[in-house]
Amino acid sequence: MTAPPDVAIPSPEGVDDASVIERSWHEPERFGAIFDAYFTEIHRYVARRLDVHVADDIAAETFHAAFRKRRTYDLTRGDARPWLYGIATNLIGRHRRDETRKYRALARLPIDGGATGHEDRVAARVSAQQQVRGPLADAVAGLPAKQRDVLLLVVLAELSYEEVAQALGVPFGTVCSRFNRARRKLREALGGTNPLRDEERTR
Repeated sequence: MTAPPDVAIPSPEGVDDASVIERSWHEPERFGAIFDAYFTEIHRYVARRLDVHVADDIAAETFHAAFRKRRTYDLTRGDARPWLYGIATNLIGRHRRDETRKYRALARLPIDGGATGHEDRVAARVSAQQQVRGPLADAVAGLPAKQRDVLLLVVLAELSYEEVAQALGVPFGTVCSRFNRARRKLREALGGTNPLRDEERTR
C-alpha cells in the first residue's frame, strides 16, 4: 500500500500518535486517524506560506510521504505534529521562489489592506491573520531559507523551539540561533521594532 487509507479507524481516546503510527505498520487503515487529526492545520500552514491554490496538493503529499515513512517514525515521540510539519516544510522548500514571490506581493500591500490585483487579493486573504505585509513581508522574503523555515514554524505553526528542532532534525541550539538571526534582521528592517515579542515570551 502506497497511500493513506480512505477510511480511517478512529483511535481510542487517550492513545498517543506514536501508538497509532505503530499500529498502522500492520493495520494501515489506522494511519487515517493521523490524517484526520492534523490535515487541516498542515493545510493552513502551507496556505499561509505559499498559496491556497497549491495547499491541497502539498498537504496531501505531506501525508502520503508520512504514510510511506511511518515505519521510520521515532516512537519515543508521542506527538506527530513536529514530524508532519517537518515533512511539509521540506516540500515547501521545492517552492522557494513561489514563497518569495508571495511575500514580495504582500510587501506591496498597504498595511490597511487595499489589495487591487488578483495576486494581491489572494496574498491578503491567506495572510490576514498574521498581518504580514509591507516592510515586514519584504523582510521575511529576504531571509535565508533556513532562517525563514524556523521563523515560520514558530510564528505560523506555533511550534516550540524544541518541536522545531524535531521537525527540522537540527539541534535545539541551531533553532535558537536561526530564530535570533531572523528576529534581528526583521527588527533592523522595521527600524528597531520587534514584531516577534509575543512569540519570544511564549517559547
